[in-house]
Amino acid sequence: MDQNPAASSDRYTTPYNAVVHTLHYDSGRLADFLIDHPRVVVLTGAGISAASGIPTYRDQHGTWLHRAPIQERAFLQDEHTRRRYWARSWHGWPVMRDALPNPAHVALAQLEEWGWIELLITQNVDRLHQRAGSRNVVDLHGRVDRVRCLTCATVQSRNSIQELLARENQWSDASQHSPRPDGDMEVPDESHARLLLPRCPLCAGDLKPDVVFFGGSVPTAKVHTCLNALERADALLVIGSSLMLYSGYRFCRRASQLGKPMVIINPGVTRADALAQLRIHAPAEALLTQTLQHLGQRVRRSPCAPGNPS
Repeated sequence: MDQNPAASSDRYTTPYNAVVHTLHYDSGRLADFLIDHPRVVVLTGAGISAASGIPTYRDQHGTWLHRAPIQERAFLQDEHTRRRYWARSWHGWPVMRDALPNPAHVALAQLEEWGWIELLITQNVDRLHQRAGSRNVVDLHGRVDRVRCLTCATVQSRNSIQELLARENQWSDASQHSPRPDGDMEVPDESHARLLLPRCPLCAGDLKPDVVFFGGSVPTAKVHTCLNALERADALLVIGSSLMLYSGYRFCRRASQLGKPMVIINPGVTRADALAQLRIHAPAEALLTQTLQHLGQRVRRSPCAPGNPS
């Protein structure tokens, strides 16, 4: 595993399994880190949206919490898999649609306005960062509020597909079922056996949410955008991700190779704990809010130029 040569000398170094006990202490150290590293790349995962009512994939030990996820290849090749997805998505989409940004999203938008964030990379598909006001965002795995035709590539809103599914199918009450992180819901297999699939209104082609399913590849251009930002930045800040997937972990490895210090904020274990110079075992909402208070009392940088590479 990559080791960061700066880790042993950096004044933020802490044993990766140490638990810091007070919010004031945590937020003060994070504020110190940001003042010393005034241009950071932020990487967020499902944990940052948990307080908005969107479930996480894993527990604090990194254990998967749900049934097997939809695989990219299976969705593309198998009609049964597509029925399974759309049945679950019809029930689960309102949870994603109605979710609101929480204080962690709002705090990151404020940090961007103050000029601290070179780029925000999110592994989430919920668009809550943008709804909170962040502009310089890469949606690494896409966005679930859009649907793309697999034949003609026409893009439509997810809400319009919800209406189409409602008109063409009969639905049972799903209030007893459990929501999942991707805007779908755990439902019985028999619920999708007779589902009429949504079709593109222009060419009648199959539709797919504009996301990268498990087993799919993140577009190369997005990866290059993120890596280039990391090279320009002073440090990497990871929030709410176990980093078990390589799509996010690659940025931690690259930061280590570049000698860029890293902060990880997550209540549970992560794949990159041993690479971090500052490891905070806590949810992000109160921590980031109080960190902003520390920064606001001490220094504010000039706002950065707006932009959105995603």
